[in-house]
Amino acid sequence: MLNKVATFDIRPVTTPVDNEMFLDVPHRVYLNDRHWVPPIRSSIAKYFLPTNTFLEYGKLQQFIALSHEVKGSGAVGRIVAAVNQRLIDREGEKVGLFGFFECIQDNTVAQALLDAACNWLREQGMTKVRGPIDLSTHNNCLFLVDGFDSPPALMMPYNPPYYPEFMERDGWQKAIDAYAYNFALDKPLPPEFEKAYRIACKSGVNFRPVRTKGKTFEEDAKNIYKLFNRTFANNWSSTPRTEAEFMEEAKDLQSLVDPDLFPIAEYNGEMIGFWMGLPDYNIALKHVNGKLDWLGILKFLWYRRQIKQGRVLVMCSLPEYRRKMVPLALIYLGMQGGRLKGKPYKRAELGYVYEDNSPSRKLIEAAGGKIYKTYRIYEKAL
Repeated sequence: MLNKVATFDIRPVTTPVDNEMFLDVPHRVYLNDRHWVPPIRSSIAKYFLPTNTFLEYGKLQQFIALSHEVKGSGAVGRIVAAVNQRLIDREGEKVGLFGFFECIQDNTVAQALLDAACNWLREQGMTKVRGPIDLSTHNNCLFLVDGFDSPPALMMPYNPPYYPEFMERDGWQKAIDAYAYNFALDKPLPPEFEKAYRIACKSGVNFRPVRTKGKTFEEDAKNIYKLFNRTFANNWSSTPRTEAEFMEEAKDLQSLVDPDLFPIAEYNGEMIGFWMGLPDYNIALKHVNGKLDWLGILKFLWYRRQIKQGRVLVMCSLPEYRRKMVPLALIYLGMQGGRLKGKPYKRAELGYVYEDNSPSRKLIEAAGGKIYKTYRIYEKAL
């Protein structure tokens, strides 16, 4: 942890040098944090390129906090203010976003960063601000507020325990909480889940692994996109992605998929549900220091052999097929896939699930999932 800084400036990111300092901030904040997994630097940098499709329907402004006392780049904090027009159109309210927040343990710096973001959003005509959300809830969002004793799973947020304190001191209110669930794979599911799978099969539902090669992968990915949009159209603070945006993300994950953790449900040839599980690659990514250059790739390939847990990103089923037991059957197949002979998985994390998503939470908890991390998004009137 760094000492508090007495003098600093908040300034917008306007040059390539500013942007490099912006990208450097997390390495200062998490210098001695044994749980932090550095994100791939290029994956963060791409959000601020002119080619980012977000800029077709939104706008953003990066800010950095520069200390007059710290050696090196001097950047001790960062934030992004964003206007997502799709979200405004959906909610009918001038709500702006803040995200990409990182800051040393200095409340004065944190409040100045939050003030800079809020002032910029006021200038854009916003009347409310919500975050942390990195441009969209399809990207990184939420602050961890409970469960700091273990590293984050793949594609899950992580932050120091003092971030929620910043928000409370600055008068932010809770907008919504979300949970991550822990599953121990050494315990069998209740018999109702296997029974549900057999009922679903007898009802004419077909189950198969996701396909990961060539045109069949693209076909599955496009159908997953359509199903995702139908099922999660009314998710809180969410807006639909374009097919091109979704396919770009899918291709990034294509080589990482374990088909045994990714069952798909079909009925009369139509995709009606899926369980999206992946190996928890954060265990390997922790060792590459945010860079997938040739050395980083070698380290990733070496340490991926140590992966012994899975990460469930999404459980999805069309509502009209729930009576055919499709959700329970998908849980059964996804969990059984992690238990197959030769698989290394000892546990799995499922998350995140919003606190008001009672149907999903009941299923997850009936399957043995236990809440072990809590996350929060905050709001404030401007």
